[in-house]
Amino acid sequence: MKFKMPSTHSIHLWIALCCMLFTNISNAQYSPYFQNYDLSQYNAGNQNWGISKAHDGRLYVANNKGLLEFDGFKWSLHPLPNKTTLRSVLAVDNRIYIGSYEEFGYWERNKFGLLMYASLSEGLKHEEFSNEEFWQIISMEDAIIFRSFLNVYSYKNGEIEKIKPPSTVLSCTAIDGKLYISTLKDGIFILKDGQLESFIDHRDLVDAKIISITKKSDHFFITTSLRGNFIYKNGVLSPFDSAINPILKEQQLNTFSEMANGNKIFGTIKNGIYVTDAQGKMLFHIHKENGLINNTVLSQYVDDNDQLWLGLDNGLASADLKSPYLFYNDISGNLGAVYDVIQYNNTVYIGSNTGLYYLDAHNILQFIEGSQGQVWDLKEIEGDLFCGHNNGTYLVKNKQLELISPHTGGWVIKKVSGASKTYIQGTYAGLVKFKKESTGWTIKHLGQTTMPSRFLVFEDAYTAWVAHAYKGLHKVTFDSIYDSILEVRNYENKGLWSPYNVRVYDLKNDISIKTNEGWQKYEPLLDTIVPYPLLNKSFGKNAYIISENDILPLAVKNRNLISFKTFPDDGSKASLSDKYFKTRLIVGYENISKLKDSLRVLNLNNGFMLFSNTINSESSLLYEPYFESILINNKRMALDSVETIELQNDFQAFTVALTSPKSKDHFFEYAVASTDTSRWYKIENDKLKLSNINYGDYEFLFRTSNHLGDSSPNRSLRVTVLPPWYKSAQGYVIYAILLVITLILFYILHRKKIRKEQRFLQLKFEEEQREVLKEKAAENERHIVELKNESLKNEVKLKSKQLANTAMALVKKNETLLELKNEILLHKNSFENYFSYKNLIKKIDSSISHKDEWKVFEYNFNQVHEEFFKELKSKHPKLNAKDLRVCAYIKMNLSTKEIAPLLNISLRGVETQRYRLKGKLKLDSDQSLTDYLINFK
Repeated sequence: MKFKMPSTHSIHLWIALCCMLFTNISNAQYSPYFQNYDLSQYNAGNQNWGISKAHDGRLYVANNKGLLEFDGFKWSLHPLPNKTTLRSVLAVDNRIYIGSYEEFGYWERNKFGLLMYASLSEGLKHEEFSNEEFWQIISMEDAIIFRSFLNVYSYKNGEIEKIKPPSTVLSCTAIDGKLYISTLKDGIFILKDGQLESFIDHRDLVDAKIISITKKSDHFFITTSLRGNFIYKNGVLSPFDSAINPILKEQQLNTFSEMANGNKIFGTIKNGIYVTDAQGKMLFHIHKENGLINNTVLSQYVDDNDQLWLGLDNGLASADLKSPYLFYNDISGNLGAVYDVIQYNNTVYIGSNTGLYYLDAHNILQFIEGSQGQVWDLKEIEGDLFCGHNNGTYLVKNKQLELISPHTGGWVIKKVSGASKTYIQGTYAGLVKFKKESTGWTIKHLGQTTMPSRFLVFEDAYTAWVAHAYKGLHKVTFDSIYDSILEVRNYENKGLWSPYNVRVYDLKNDISIKTNEGWQKYEPLLDTIVPYPLLNKSFGKNAYIISENDILPLAVKNRNLISFKTFPDDGSKASLSDKYFKTRLIVGYENISKLKDSLRVLNLNNGFMLFSNTINSESSLLYEPYFESILINNKRMALDSVETIELQNDFQAFTVALTSPKSKDHFFEYAVASTDTSRWYKIENDKLKLSNINYGDYEFLFRTSNHLGDSSPNRSLRVTVLPPWYKSAQGYVIYAILLVITLILFYILHRKKIRKEQRFLQLKFEEEQREVLKEKAAENERHIVELKNESLKNEVKLKSKQLANTAMALVKKNETLLELKNEILLHKNSFENYFSYKNLIKKIDSSISHKDEWKVFEYNFNQVHEEFFKELKSKHPKLNAKDLRVCAYIKMNLSTKEIAPLLNISLRGVETQRYRLKGKLKLDSDQSLTDYLINFK
């Protein structure tokens, strides 16, 4: 939360808070907010021997492995050239002085922002400080003092002066321009004009191991490691009369600091730190039992804002001693997740997922037997303490439990406004009535509904709204004596945006409903659920209330922020930073309850947080960032002359590293002023890396921001990305030269092209002439071929005609011979000489079947029908010579009557021959033999 701590009222309230809580000094368990830093975070050695903060807000730590630097955002390690352990550190102006083994000097930043080391001891003779380690550095006027156990060295005006005390030097203190040197055996000395004068020489300080000396108005306050604290006043040394003294003797004091308000901070070897008021009364004890990473305090530093830094034997820690928050932490893990905290009869009770606890008179956590299990709700009702438990509802009496209701899961209990001492509780299994009678509490389950009821508010005396633990919203009507439920109405389908995760509240007599989609409210006149723009705007659509309605202002959780708001909004703002609870909230069951009067409690895992409700809010102070380094292509730029940065167009990477050490809990953002200053982008870690930027002028704005919405003034950086060479003046000169050359080349090439085209046209003309001649020749050739083809066709026709004529001549001849033969046969008896008759018949038959005629016919047939016999024989090898003759006659389309004389057979013989031929050719019965042979190719 952003609080205005400097006000007197706030300080008084803070003191009152401490006084109320810390009833026992040695067992105080409350602590301010502190944060541990382990080795994995700062990545250096485990031991941290010295701490100092520079004027710019950077923290420097003398670590085993070198100089640790923290800018509030990141840690950096700077080893010494000889890699030795640093024992002390002090930041003065722009230098960081360090002490080590046989070495002391300082670090200083160069123009590039890098820390560079310069040794002051290298000019001294080695034997002068052999085996010395420099454990302390202090600033006194214009001198820097380096202390080892053997000597004191003063560095002033470039000169080093050695001071040799009579015994082991334990500490040095600068008071009012004088140097006080504390020794082991000889008390305390004052350095005057280069000489040591005894200041206090008392037996109680011998071997006491003096830690520090501070001056008050009328006395000196002296702390020792083994004998506690002393007051030196008017020449008299007396023990510091406070309860802290015996504790410090036992725990072995090692470091000491004072706050501006006089509070004292004691760092011990054995048990962390103790914070007391000016009189030594315990305020805080921060140690391992309440979360400190290590109990051995090697060094400490408290700055002007009361921010305490601890260098530990194993790690680092920081505590905000001005914080208005106190924490109860249980690192044992027994407590678990806290769900409710209440103060009852001056005892703080804590309900968690592991049971019910209380803090005893020493603020030690105590478990109440029989309470194991989930505790949901703690509430004081009619003078009794109710405990809503997973197993039922209990009364807490004398730190013991008494079960009064067996109905499990007492989530919430509310008073019925219209009935005396009557309450309704929402449980796992519906609503339960509680009423206090003279004889005690009476309990009754109201029946009708057994839904898990997590949220409950009354609209009027007999009407309540109940939100289901998981899904749904219901309106419940009770009878006049609250003994039964008259009606349960489901409002899931009456305008409710989402039935899941519903929460219901009574805000200014409005039934306000939070759903997954935002805020709504019940409209009685319409009997429906309507949007609630006022809350959506004021609280946020994702926000929900985590405090009771009677606790004002209301605590509202919105993502990672807890805000405190009034309703209606009066303009006041207060927020709780998530750094306090980021990993400790019980998400979905966050609860802020009232502990006492203006004290509030936020439940957390393994503890809770206390804060006041009356402190005014104020924005955290954020400081303008400045440049830690600027790199172009991984090459550093000088920071002392950063105004406008010029980048070559082909740059690979441009990196700006930012820092703002005085700011707290911050991050960095940037905007481009030349485009849109309203759009800010978060910078991951602390470095902005840019590449592939178009050429032109840019103005980058940087600022420091936090999660509360605050931001610092802007820091500007102008960047000019040079155009590529081809868009520069040099490029344009080159373009002009290239243009002239191009024109000349164009002219030359154009002339060449014209000549080439002329030659091409000439060649083309000649080629066209040749093509024309070729075409003419081809045309003539085609014409000749056509004539030849025509001649061949005519020749074929002629031969076909001749063949037909020959065939017909043969037919006629054979017909004539057959007629002659028949005539002879008819007049057979007319022949006197039978042999003459036979001879004549034989000659006629021979003439009819003359083979030479067939050969002539076959030759002529082949001339017309080339390859016919060859192809036919090839396809039908079973054909004989007679078959081939029949096929030839049929091919010539001769009729049966015309074929018979040629074969010298009857018509029936021809038909028989055709039938047999059809079989040899394997033709179907419906297939024509004539068509087949005529078309055969």
